[in-house]
Amino acid sequence: MIEISKKILKRTGRTNARYNLIQEGDKVLLGLSGGKDSLTLAHTLKHMQRVAPFDFEFKAVTISYGMGENLEALKAHCKEHEIDHVVHETNIYSLAEEKIRKNSSFCSFFSRMRRGALYTYALENGYKKLALAHHLDDAAESFFMNFMYNGAIRSMPPIYKAENGLEVIRPFIHIRERQLRDQAVRENMPTIGDEACPAMRFDIKMPIARAKTKEMLARMEEENHDLFISLKKAFENIHLSSFCDEKYLVRD
Repeated sequence: MIEISKKILKRTGRTNARYNLIQEGDKVLLGLSGGKDSLTLAHTLKHMQRVAPFDFEFKAVTISYGMGENLEALKAHCKEHEIDHVVHETNIYSLAEEKIRKNSSFCSFFSRMRRGALYTYALENGYKKLALAHHLDDAAESFFMNFMYNGAIRSMPPIYKAENGLEVIRPFIHIRERQLRDQAVRENMPTIGDEACPAMRFDIKMPIARAKTKEMLARMEEENHDLFISLKKAFENIHLSSFCDEKYLVRD
């Protein structure tokens, strides 16, 4: 049995209770890429099923891009640990071959297509909630990328409702990436890395905005060890009227 860190379990439990992410009778679909984050979330949800004072069901779905990915180790791991898991086949890779030269943001293209496939599978199979394994580092990187490159102040909420009515939840939104990395290494999880990224099969220059943002945050944290503690608090302490959006300005 995979033993999940007590810190991860405690923080995830608090996040779930605070935002009511998973409740009695919920039917949750987990987007399982097989990376360290989503695989750890699969085991965390399995643990929650055993100990939580409420009943819920979840299923893990892996989106296959249709490029002959080898997912046997992941399937075997889920079977061994009694994680309900299915591989959902798509033709995302062949679509990308047709459109990639016209689409400069190919990472965005694959992300949108993968998310769309998850939405479709969830809705067609009666799931009301979709769990994603984004963590605090993802939220911080998203905030600074939007701030620096898109002229927007936005990040990743723990829960939101998509236009199709599906609720997207992020149980790991207050977990650090290094905690998940340490967890995967300690338990020798059969994680899937960049080899499953379809973008790696195209002869194109990789985008560098996220990598640069990650490096910037690492440098900032070296100088301020409490950086992510402060960022987490800031994401929960938003003063809308201190910005220039007319909707939130306080007038006499």
